Amino acid sequence: MKPIFVAIDTPDLERALGLARAVRGHAGGLKLGLEFFSANGPEGVRRLGEAGLPIFLDLKLHDIPNTVAKAVEALAPLRPAVLTVHAAGGRAMLEAAKAAAPAETRVVAVTVLTSLDAEDLDALGYRDAPADQVVRFADLARSAGVDGIVCSGAEVGAASARWPGGFFVVPGVRPAGGEAGDQKRVVTPDAALDAGASILVIGRPITAAADPAQAIADVAATLATTA
Repeated sequence: MKPIFVAIDTPDLERALGLARAVRGHAGGLKLGLEFFSANGPEGVRRLGEAGLPIFLDLKLHDIPNTVAKAVEALAPLRPAVLTVHAAGGRAMLEAAKAAAPAETRVVAVTVLTSLDAEDLDALGYRDAPADQVVRFADLARSAGVDGIVCSGAEVGAASARWPGGFFVVPGVRPAGGEAGDQKRVVTPDAALDAGASILVIGRPITAAADPAQAIADVAATLATTA
């Protein structure tokens, strides 16, 4: 699997389709989140699937176990390659999500959002540093039987060392010299892969570029030279 999953964060279906066509030569898949799904729903996901790339459905489901299980069942016909739920939903919710998912769908648990830092966690009542909280959630996710976690590149090394064979999704990835935007714990693509990332989620550095096809080609080239 090619490691770069491009975050198609737009409500505009035609723009999303154009981006999918532009990046498919170097992308391992497309990440569709709340913005896209809220505007276009399941039919939009099906249309993006026509690009021939795996779909990462990033809806971060978080509710009582029965509700999450029913939501996963409702999403099952879309056959996403990856589906996110929140680790903070607890063991029973994680178990229910995995049990309801199609066999080919990797269910991954979101740990600590890359837009949060230690000060943010403290304000939320989490006393652990981000790295410690990620490891705590990773242990929970593994014990619940899901396939992996979502965490920043700053924590993926520690998490992958504790979970051989886990599937590690790293968002907040920025090419060297790129702007962090609203992300607080960012790493470069090559650093994330070296630390144990399974796939990299990259959005604006590619989708906001004047030439998205060239932008993803440039990122892919840096990975090839460091492999």
